[in-house]
Amino acid sequence: MAHRIGPERQKCAITVLGGPTTVIDMGGLRIIADPTFDDPGPKAYLTKLEGPAAAEPEVGAVDAALVSHDLHPDNLDERGRAFALGAPVLLTGPVSARRLGPPAVGLPYWTTYELPRADGGGLLEVQALPAVHGPQDGARDDDGHVNCEVTGFLLSGTDLPTVYVSGDSASVEAVAEIARRVGPVDVAVLFIGGARVPVKERGRPLTLTAERASAAAEVLGAPVVIPAHYDGWAHFSEGRAEIEQAFDDAGLASRLRVAGHGEWTALTS
Repeated sequence: MAHRIGPERQKCAITVLGGPTTVIDMGGLRIIADPTFDDPGPKAYLTKLEGPAAAEPEVGAVDAALVSHDLHPDNLDERGRAFALGAPVLLTGPVSARRLGPPAVGLPYWTTYELPRADGGGLLEVQALPAVHGPQDGARDDDGHVNCEVTGFLLSGTDLPTVYVSGDSASVEAVAEIARRVGPVDVAVLFIGGARVPVKERGRPLTLTAERASAAAEVLGAPVVIPAHYDGWAHFSEGRAEIEQAFDDAGLASRLRVAGHGEWTALTS
């Protein structure tokens, strides 16, 4: 297996390119989550510090894009939006789908979209899961969401590991509901970083802190945890060191898989 991302598909592996951008190869398909390809610089009220470890040509063609939400440039920037809209299918929440337009498919929480696998194994199921983009008592928008609608995803299929991609969520309660309804997962890609924006929610975390991420991993029963969304932007308040410390404090250090950006982490299939 190649250690570095390129257009060639891996059998069953995940790589984080920086920020939230995650590439998942499984079932003969390539899936990208929350693509962000813009160069560093100011993005509205946020500041991008680093570009991705791989550009669009290195990622190559994908079979589907997962967009947790479309309103924030640290999860979907201009080049990332163009890349996602160029995918054969774009899966997101219903509110985001209305704004993005075709080929976006809006999935309400707990519903499933089926993708034909390229390895002859049947279908890859992508289930939309709830997320809370801030504190539980945060201000709700007109659709009832804290900050905005955010969707997490669960990928599963016959003879494949179950892979949970959290999206921007600060809620362990939401994770507990997911664990109750779908059971333990094999791999959790958790968006951590403890994102804080002074003008939102009194600067309280809008995504998982390192400590909450370790609690989420334990609740999910995930033996493999791949952190994302913890570097590359100025509003992330915690990085790799804090994540590793929190998981060590919780006795879960052996579950963490922190590869270099653009390097594959192989999964059991």
